[in-house]
Amino acid sequence: MTVHSPPSNNSVSEMNKSVEDQVARLEERIDQLEKTLAEPVGADPNALNLLVFDSGKDKLLAAFVMATGAAACGMKVSMFFTFWATAALRKGGSQASQKSMVEKAFGWMLPNSIHRTKLSKMDFCGLGRAMMAQEMKRKNIADLDQLIETAADLGVTIKVCEMSMQLMGLRREELIDYPGLDYCGVAKFTEQAALSNTTLFI
Repeated sequence: MTVHSPPSNNSVSEMNKSVEDQVARLEERIDQLEKTLAEPVGADPNALNLLVFDSGKDKLLAAFVMATGAAACGMKVSMFFTFWATAALRKGGSQASQKSMVEKAFGWMLPNSIHRTKLSKMDFCGLGRAMMAQEMKRKNIADLDQLIETAADLGVTIKVCEMSMQLMGLRREELIDYPGLDYCGVAKFTEQAALSNTTLFI
């Protein structure tokens, strides 16, 4: 008759360690799976991002018409103003104090409010702009100030590029009063764009 000797303490210890390692790996895989399931699947088809780059009045009109139209249809709309478009959000009046000469020059050369923006084509030193304003009024088409007010009522969010503001010396107190106006960088915009079904560049 064969007599089996009981396993040594070392063998039992190694078996216990092996089981503990397997349990730890299993728990790690479960954690990873839970994180994956918690992440949103695909882009949100109900979200629209508008990257507004240009300060031309016609392009700003197009941006806000699309933003308000999409929001009126129930979409979540976010507008990201960068570079030249940031100046169009100034509320007018004198510049903030303690600016460098270059920052002041940007302030002089760029529009100091939405009402001072020029047409990207056929502006003719303001003549084309005046003709368009008159025609819009005659045909009951909303101008920029009305569109901005409508966008706020519909919950359109506006984010301003921090880098552009820093480059041009724009101060937060110089920008328009808009509900929930926020400031962010390209990383935040990229993250938001990745989670949205549509992103448009204007």
